Amino acid sequence: MVPYDKRNGKIWYNNELVDWTDAKIHVLNHGLHYASCVFEGERVYDGFIFKLEEHTSRLFYSAQRMGMTIPFTEKEINDACNKIISVQNVENGYVRPTIWRGSEMMAISAQQTKIHVAIATWEWGSYFDPKLKVEGIRLNISNWRRPAPNTIPWDTKASGLYMICTLSKHEAEKEGYTDSLMLDHDGNVAEATGANIFFKDKNGEIHTPIPDSFLDGITRRTVIEIAKSKGIKVNERKISPSELSNFVGCFLTGTAAEVTPVSCIAENQFKVCETIIDLNESYQALVRKKKAA
Repeated sequence: MVPYDKRNGKIWYNNELVDWTDAKIHVLNHGLHYASCVFEGERVYDGFIFKLEEHTSRLFYSAQRMGMTIPFTEKEINDACNKIISVQNVENGYVRPTIWRGSEMMAISAQQTKIHVAIATWEWGSYFDPKLKVEGIRLNISNWRRPAPNTIPWDTKASGLYMICTLSKHEAEKEGYTDSLMLDHDGNVAEATGANIFFKDKNGEIHTPIPDSFLDGITRRTVIEIAKSKGIKVNERKISPSELSNFVGCFLTGTAAEVTPVSCIAENQFKVCETIIDLNESYQALVRKKKAA
């Protein structure tokens, strides 16, 4: 795979289109050293960014929670996202808007730093191996836990929150798993490293953790709406790891993961059942609705 800093094209950088390889920052950068950075991950389907406005609104919320004022309006960021996918001719891919503090100060306090904005996009297929999306991916249970909500800005896409996700993912891969289930600070089921999690019980009902210490994903909310439209009961509640053996199905949701079935979590086995397949097909139909229209 071509490294991300060696690719071609343009990146939207502080309201200018710059060459891909010229989109650089200094090593003495507050965002790099102190994680004063927020971002979004967006999917392009058939030339359209799915739920762009919702992603941009969340980006602005994340920045506000981190004490950063984005020097553009939401409309300007939406327009910039659409512009860059057009310039890059991305039909089915990924968009990554990023906000960070600059190099004017290099200490804990960063009140006088400039707020920078960049938006990159590239063609991209499946986050997981397509074969695994059919068979179901395997998860271990991470040794790391999502922190208590009064310790971090838990409801944002701030870069520092992903440190333990990377550690958990690496740990899982070393053990032969694809991803990792993370518990919350109380020991209840929380999420995977970059996706929300759902379970199906023997009665056809769906269960998913309450997002009170981790991100309430846009795809998560979308899939809940799809499930309810099909008459499937969705239970948002606290889920103990001891309950995993009671469920017959499991899947992840996320902008990158889309709807991905899970075949096992540690020793707990799950089937890729018709309900999960149907939810995935409905989700794929929804994200490509504009082309069909």
